[in-house]
Amino acid sequence: MSQPKKRKLESGSGDEGGEGTEDEDGAERGTKREWDQLYYQCYSDVSVHEEMIADRVRTDAYRLSILRNWAALRGKSVLDVGAGTGLLSIFCAQAGARRVYAVEGSAIWQQARELDRVPVLPGPVETVELPEQVDAIVSEWMGYGLLHESMLSSVLHARTKRSSPAGLCRALHSPISDQMLEWRLGFWSQVKQHYGVDISCPEGFATRCLVGHSEIVVQGLSGEDVLARPLRFAQLDLSRAGREQELEAGVGGRFRSSCCGSAPMLGFAFGFQVTFPGGESEKPLVLSTSPFHPATHWKQVLLYLNEPVQVEQDTDVSGEITLLPSRDNPRRVRVLLRCKVGDQEEKTKDFAMED
Repeated sequence: MSQPKKRKLESGSGDEGGEGTEDEDGAERGTKREWDQLYYQCYSDVSVHEEMIADRVRTDAYRLSILRNWAALRGKSVLDVGAGTGLLSIFCAQAGARRVYAVEGSAIWQQARELDRVPVLPGPVETVELPEQVDAIVSEWMGYGLLHESMLSSVLHARTKRSSPAGLCRALHSPISDQMLEWRLGFWSQVKQHYGVDISCPEGFATRCLVGHSEIVVQGLSGEDVLARPLRFAQLDLSRAGREQELEAGVGGRFRSSCCGSAPMLGFAFGFQVTFPGGESEKPLVLSTSPFHPATHWKQVLLYLNEPVQVEQDTDVSGEITLLPSRDNPRRVRVLLRCKVGDQEEKTKDFAMED
């Protein structure tokens, strides 16, 4: 359970190692060290930690999950991967953990070291040496669209050497409309009826600007804009999840759903659902970023089609969504979408998280 991913990362990409390489265009690509440095810089500021802790849905889910699992933590040693300010580490100590090691790669570790009962080890978990074998791992690793910022790789690295985190993560999607965006797309064609002047020529330009791009949009969405029941397209069992190489190959799957109503379909929204173990006597606890649940700082990830598609009741929507590390910077998430709406031809779009 480590710190989520609020700020968009700066650009940079390439292969591992200390020297930059050049791509086919001759542009210098960044190194893994540069990507990591930019990533940790994002978490050296207090604002990002304030935003995460102020998210009561997120923070209470972790607090309750840790305290309900006191039997698994009492008297045990625990590793907190990406501890940030150390709040989850304190929750583990309150649950009765014998020792909690808070590992944090950003400069915020200097604040976390003031905590009582929690040793803070500065640096990435991949390089930190622990004084002992730990019995459990906690980490709040989820980013925008689940995998943005590639924190899961660090958790899996810690797991292979020390212990196993628990939890089931599902990525869910839904076809969507958006009344405000729909109004903006039709704005230019309505100018004539208001002012008697036909300037509808920018309508195509507006469509390209608003939905024709390939940027991943992070935005809160209303349940009223969802056109079909959210469906799972990927699942990760943290006790069994593979290593970083498997994440690089992509996480995702096929989907098929039917629309429930008539509206212009603008694209897809997806988020995630994490199920925590319930402890000895409690039901599992679920943290969801669905637009039908209380809002979180993760909001929803929106993938816009190049133009709206009119759908009706029971219009079939099918395809495949795959989450991958970006070519430019593997700490950014990339989304490959293949979809077929009704009788239209299947279309493909490649999305990236921009600065």
